[in-house]
Amino acid sequence: MRKTGIVICLILSFIIIYLLQANFFTWFNLAGVKPNLFVILVLTIGLFAGKSMGATFGISFGIALDFFMSKSIGISGIMLGIIGFLGGYLDKSFSKDSRITIITMIAMTTFLYEIGVIAFNYFINEANIGAFYVLKTLVIELVYNSIITIILYPLIMKFGYRIEENFKENKILTRYF
Repeated sequence: MRKTGIVICLILSFIIIYLLQANFFTWFNLAGVKPNLFVILVLTIGLFAGKSMGATFGISFGIALDFFMSKSIGISGIMLGIIGFLGGYLDKSFSKDSRITIITMIAMTTFLYEIGVIAFNYFINEANIGAFYVLKTLVIELVYNSIITIILYPLIMKFGYRIEENFKENKILTRYF
């Protein structure tokens, strides 16, 4: 029952973030660039719930995001699925307790997401994108996501540990045979 409640909270978080992206951040963009809160959400799920949950939520959230906001379906699903899987992988390699580590992970995955989306659009949709535009978008979105991560860090950690205690099994052996 607790897992169902957390899944419902994650879906509600997705809806709230979608509404923020579609409405609120259109007013507060920097040079036409909005932050990507979906990367932060999916990375948090991957870090605290594991590879499979991160990839599952990443793919499903990405497909829903493409369905509502994009011209081509599947690009965000693939990239957010990779980020969710990568979040589960980074959980084993790095500590989640350091604010700098979380900010660095979010900056890296934001970079990966944007490069992946730009590459998919270039090869699949044959979009002609200038190098200056790509560099400007990357830098502004990296800074924007990092600042939002600094602001939301306590909420990310509190919600993340709640996810972790319900989705990850305890692998501590109580007896030795």
